[in-house]
Amino acid sequence: MSRPPELQFPGQEAPAGAVLGAQGAMLVIISGPSGVGKDTIIAALRGRPHLPEYHYVVTCTTRSRRAGEVDGVSYRFLARADFEALRRAGELLEANEVHGHWYGTPRDDVRRALLAGQHVILKIDVQGAQVVKERVPDALLIFVVPPSLESLFHRLKARATETADELELRQRNAALELARQDDYDYVVVNEDGQVERTAERIDGIIAGEAARHPDLRVRV
Repeated sequence: MSRPPELQFPGQEAPAGAVLGAQGAMLVIISGPSGVGKDTIIAALRGRPHLPEYHYVVTCTTRSRRAGEVDGVSYRFLARADFEALRRAGELLEANEVHGHWYGTPRDDVRRALLAGQHVILKIDVQGAQVVKERVPDALLIFVVPPSLESLFHRLKARATETADELELRQRNAALELARQDDYDYVVVNEDGQVERTAERIDGIIAGEAARHPDLRVRV
């Protein structure tokens, strides 16, 4: 499948020397619009027991660190030149510019976890999810949606982490991203105040898919 023009990046190397993950280990993408609660859901998933273990890939980004974020845990915060070096070296499974900043998934981190038999969890945007699905057709895509656009906009305003212009951009993009939910294998509603239920639902999806495809070996 050819990549749409808006997702092409000059100088980006295609992943080389693809490897097969351990039998049954899955690559799971969790995405959704800004403000839907992806970070909170990931935190809830981290607090739940899993067998096999989940491995949470830390995304690289060129954006500035927000209050409360920890480098190497929330994201790997990189200078643009350092990010570009990783991208050109082919060390990112996907790389996309979102809201004026670059984000990318370290490919070797994904490979190591799959080879170790772990389910790999990626928290990435809609564009990045499409790129990964093209490169890794066996990836499982889960899209998280808010109960309503009004609820989403309220969450964005309440977190107060963007300027007025940035908030307006994220609100516009959210409507476009929500229109892409049919591209995903599953859609999960993150109801207000019900993050544990959302995490439980995602766990159930992963467990169900793993049971249906016990011999799956993901090529990355």
